[in-house]
Amino acid sequence: MNILIVDDEAIQRDMLRGFLENKGYTILSASNGKEALKLFEREYVHLVILDKRMPGLTGDEVLEKMKALNPMVRAFMITAYSDVNTAVSVMKLGADEYLEKPVDLPTLLEKIHCVEQQIAMDEDVAAVEETVDESPLPLKIVAKSQAMKEVLSLVRRIAKSPFSVLIQGETGTGKELVARLIHLLSKRRDNPFIEVNCAAIPDNLFESELFGHEKGAFTGAVNMRRGRFELAHGGTLFLDEIGEMPVSLQPKLLRSLQENKISRVGSETNMDLDVRLISATNRILKTMCDEKKFREDLYFRIKVLEINIPPLRQRRQDITALVDFFLERYADQKVKFSKEALDSLIKYPFPGNIRELENMVQRTVTLSRGQLIQPTDLPEEIRHHQATSQGTLTERLEAVEKEMLLSALEKSRWIQTRAADLLGISERVLRYKMKKYDTKNNS
Repeated sequence: MNILIVDDEAIQRDMLRGFLENKGYTILSASNGKEALKLFEREYVHLVILDKRMPGLTGDEVLEKMKALNPMVRAFMITAYSDVNTAVSVMKLGADEYLEKPVDLPTLLEKIHCVEQQIAMDEDVAAVEETVDESPLPLKIVAKSQAMKEVLSLVRRIAKSPFSVLIQGETGTGKELVARLIHLLSKRRDNPFIEVNCAAIPDNLFESELFGHEKGAFTGAVNMRRGRFELAHGGTLFLDEIGEMPVSLQPKLLRSLQENKISRVGSETNMDLDVRLISATNRILKTMCDEKKFREDLYFRIKVLEINIPPLRQRRQDITALVDFFLERYADQKVKFSKEALDSLIKYPFPGNIRELENMVQRTVTLSRGQLIQPTDLPEEIRHHQATSQGTLTERLEAVEKEMLLSALEKSRWIQTRAADLLGISERVLRYKMKKYDTKNNS
């Protein structure tokens, strides 16, 4: 990692240089802003550590010019005084951290380690996104949030290994997409990716589905049939909803994974197995093991490596980008969400995660009459959540009243007499409420 130290005090500069060189870093140093900018233009620098107060160009001015040359450069600002205003001004300039003089060296080293991890993560995410852009994945991977950046960084590292992977996450978080991405980034990418939905297969057909069967193995087996393991030979087998797998079949799956061999139903011959297993579940398998609903030895066999996908409510920074993607995919005309509508979406918890957001966008663009989607165009559950989740008691009661008013008007196609009947109020009171909340039919 290349670090540039910029400080007009030679003692401070040399002390930092000696300490960091002893820790294995490549150090460049400059005694003033002009010298620092010349070095920065000539050399590749990962991190700049610069003094805020220097003669000539100040640290603020130097950082601003460096960010103009390379917005991705990381920076620590050294300040003589630590206060809230200084911290805010330094962060606005694009500094990652600020350090108070005299610099505490263990703290500095800890912060540098954090930057190293962030740089490595960003490189992983960039590499994954480049691969995704060139791939046939059914949906776009969006990773604006720190939580999803960490997932993609983990995916890139896991993809290089041959070991089994367990993907855990709530329904609708994109577990299948992550499984396909692991396969796409692995050495097996040119071989089959075979998916099995364990929740969709009847118990009596499960063994045949996974391992295949010989002709005459059971009633109805009129031909030999290859199972999913055979079809995935050389590639990846994805067992979705593995928590739904019958307990009676789990020992055979465990034995196959341990011995790297399978046998078709009705056959006495073993076949070598060359398959990477990726499993996914929205259930807590450890709890199922404690309840004897899932074999513990199989659990440890399938989760050599583990990925936990965060729910959408923990990665709200991704919602706007996901909305833009779904609009591009499903809108027949140029449609966009207003700032107020986007704000409502970002605050909504989305229990159904990305799948719910996708369905919501599909429904909204289909039913919307205009090109600008307003909060009143959103599904009732989103409007109701916003009405009941914020403000004082009076504000929340008024929001609920407004939501009930809008809902009744929409159900009655804005015929006021019908809406009043639905609400159990007079038409005069309805008109008063509509005026109070500035309720209009925007269609």
